Amino acid sequence: MKKIGFLSFGHWSPQSRTRSAADALLETIDLAQAAEQLGADGAYVRVHHFARQLASPFPLLAAIGARTKRIEIGTAVIDMRYENPLYMAEDAGAADLIAGGRLQLGISRGSPEQVIDGWRYFGYQPAEGESDADMGRRHAEVLLDLLRGQGFAQPNPRPMFPNPPGLLRLEPYSEGLRDRIWWGAGSNATAQWAAKLGMNLQSSTLKNDETGEPFHVQQAAQIRAYREAWKEAGHTRTPRVSVSRSIFPLVDDRDRAYFGREGQQQDQIGYLDEQTRAIFGRSYAAEPDALIEQLKADEALAEADTLLLTIPNQLGVDYNAHVIEAVLTHIAPALGWR
Repeated sequence: MKKIGFLSFGHWSPQSRTRSAADALLETIDLAQAAEQLGADGAYVRVHHFARQLASPFPLLAAIGARTKRIEIGTAVIDMRYENPLYMAEDAGAADLIAGGRLQLGISRGSPEQVIDGWRYFGYQPAEGESDADMGRRHAEVLLDLLRGQGFAQPNPRPMFPNPPGLLRLEPYSEGLRDRIWWGAGSNATAQWAAKLGMNLQSSTLKNDETGEPFHVQQAAQIRAYREAWKEAGHTRTPRVSVSRSIFPLVDDRDRAYFGREGQQQDQIGYLDEQTRAIFGRSYAAEPDALIEQLKADEALAEADTLLLTIPNQLGVDYNAHVIEAVLTHIAPALGWR
């Protein structure tokens, strides 16, 4: 395990310690700073629309980038069904330049959302014969092409400002960002598709139930299929792979009060829609020694190079920094981190 970061959904509610959207945003910035001081490698946010959670990510990512110096900043994931790839390329370029090239941008075709076909309200509609998932992947391919930095737009012969020669690209352009795009894959097939396009892989705490095996076994097989497809595509760089886990070392009375009871210690089965059966990975909460043994048996964790810790952000910055520190101190060295 080379890198460990946190992943926040940025929930807020009047009944929690994170009571407003402003709280969720500002506390995420504070937690990113605290995580960097603790030695964590990444600060990632989830994007959900029409919900009391983090949504538009780029102002937040830019703010984190301006307030930190080393930690990776990223998303896991942005739903591409809702995105204008051209505007997104500009936003991502700006955020990456502010952060000094630390942006790790996780994108995906998305998952079931709060409203029916929410992307329609954003002005997007699948083309004839295309599903919403197809549309999300199409938007992703446009974004990837734009991030190559090649000119494509015909310049005005009488521009307001002087132009460089040739066709124009979107600005600001951030060199190297194209290699720091990740795809959140829910199936083995989309993981292989991402590999062919040269994207890194993010595998979450759920995936399509394709074999009936335990979640971590299926996820490990997905990662191996991804890496094989990457090799077959002939890419020259080494790809990165992340997995997300809910991990809570029980090291004090607060931990035991919040997570010490018997919780989701087994995988769960559910349906993302009428056709898609999904398997949801278990949570991990135990005393450090027991937790280490449980995590060593997680096959997907052994296959990945990056671990994203899903955090209970509504419990506040101090407690979540404590969880991150507990993992880094008591668990991570036994998993081969650093």
